[in-house]
Amino acid sequence: MVGKDHDRWAENAQRVLAQHKHHTGAARQAIVELLDTQTCALSAIEIEDALRASERPVGRASIYRILDELERLQLVQKLQIGQMARYEPIRTGAGHHHHLVCDNCGTVTPFTDNALETAIKNLSRRVPMRVADHEIVLHGACEDCGN
Repeated sequence: MVGKDHDRWAENAQRVLAQHKHHTGAARQAIVELLDTQTCALSAIEIEDALRASERPVGRASIYRILDELERLQLVQKLQIGQMARYEPIRTGAGHHHHLVCDNCGTVTPFTDNALETAIKNLSRRVPMRVADHEIVLHGACEDCGN
């Protein structure tokens, strides 16, 4: 488990789902609980594998349907990383992070960088648009895959 902010995400997600008349089924509950423990984005396949390993299997079609619901309700963020969509909880008050993607093995690693955030804020002042949000995805080879 990760911390109090993450506990609040699951509680908030269940509350929002109930407000929008979504049933609190076992599959939805299992996915919300799994996402609540994650520090970075997961693909639907990774969610399916994790739930099967924890003996709470959920069919892939149900996983995609539930993830779409969570995205529509702005509870998760869908990240398109290469040809794979990944999903992570939108946590209010939690630190913003970006992603390192290994093009060889597909590992996705979150990272933060204060200097990068400062540079983006400074750039936002110079472009003819008020930048509301941003996402950085850096591609390369992880330490295990080589240079």
